[in-house]
Amino acid sequence: MDIQVNFDDQKNKILVTLDGDLDLNSVSAFKRRMDEAIEGHKTDVSIGCSELRYIDSTGLGVLVSILKKVKEYGGTMEIKELKPYLFKIFDVTGLTNVFKIEVAE
Repeated sequence: MDIQVNFDDQKNKILVTLDGDLDLNSVSAFKRRMDEAIEGHKTDVSIGCSELRYIDSTGLGVLVSILKKVKEYGGTMEIKELKPYLFKIFDVTGLTNVFKIEVAE
């Protein structure tokens, strides 16, 4: 899993790009990086998933955890460019009601 975390001063937003699988093997590094970014900026988060290939329940759990932390600071979180087959996982678990999700075409 390749994780890029950057802060966009103009948009005042943490921009994240995920490449690979968000699963048991990668969630701890992802959560650590996100916790640091959120503590440092206390602002909105945009997670780009155009290169995300797979997500399991631990990946979903860490996304929910990150969302809770972002909301503590009054921020918002969006998931962008999610592949349709991954969107189905969010839909089946009811997380489409929790996250703002943009599905890739």
